[in-house]
Amino acid sequence: IIPTALSPVSKSLDNLLPDKYLVLIQENLIRSGMYVKASDLMTLVILGGFLFGLLGLVLFIAIGINPVIGLVVGLVTPVAIVFAWLFFSMERRVDAIEQTTPDFLRQIASLLRAGIGIETALEDISKQGGGPLNDELKRAVIEIKIGSTFDDALLSMGDRLKSKTLDRTFRMILEGKRVGGSLSDVIETVAEDLRAVLALKRERRANVMMSVMFLLIAAIVAAPFALGMIMIYSGFIASLGKPNPLHDAAYIAASGYIIIHSIIAGLLIGVVLYGSARKGVKFSLILAPVAFGIFYMIKTFGMLFIGFK
Repeated sequence: IIPTALSPVSKSLDNLLPDKYLVLIQENLIRSGMYVKASDLMTLVILGGFLFGLLGLVLFIAIGINPVIGLVVGLVTPVAIVFAWLFFSMERRVDAIEQTTPDFLRQIASLLRAGIGIETALEDISKQGGGPLNDELKRAVIEIKIGSTFDDALLSMGDRLKSKTLDRTFRMILEGKRVGGSLSDVIETVAEDLRAVLALKRERRANVMMSVMFLLIAAIVAAPFALGMIMIYSGFIASLGKPNPLHDAAYIAASGYIIIHSIIAGLLIGVVLYGSARKGVKFSLILAPVAFGIFYMIKTFGMLFIGFK
């Protein structure tokens, strides 16, 4: 995906970065449905960082703001964009796989009733249609062909997707396979159970969206706007010849409050949506820079618009 002129940079990254980090990045790219080489994408991000950094430097000099801030913002912007895109792509892809898994399980059960072995049934289904689930099934089939057991291939698929729902589903199937009995009936029952679980998740998510919207508005609109207006008022007072000795300290305190408030809001969104604060860390990493950026823009351009600097 990169021009030939940038190939040496990509190869240098392959040689410089430890393999474990390259494999980790590559796995996340595949999990998001982006089938590109990790070092190629990193090369584009680095190039984009330099270009955005130069643009931010020139722009901030033109509007009279500290150019170092523009440089830093420009360097970080491509990384933030790629991270946010990967995060939402991963969530969307996992959700699509979860929604299609019940139908996949019903197909497996039908083939088992027809007398086909489970590994052969898995391979036959992987050859039909397309979509993210089929991509994962094809990978599982390849792993089985090169020496992995069916159990390990199925569990590794659940582990790659980082979905507790799918991991639980696959473990139930393997447990039913281990204890014996009619595996087709077990898979059919698991499919109906998964369908019910997904319906409950959709209902739960719909019920908590108002709470999520409230947290988002509080994090990236209410707090940055309120504190930004306070900083504008402080600048107005200073313009009247009554400088506030706490102005600099107030700016630092306001910045710290916005960042902490955004992090907490992101963690709460994770608790509300998924029942886990750990999953909210991803939201915090997005909300914190966005909220601070809005605060900084209101503080800076609001004062310029009113006529104070």
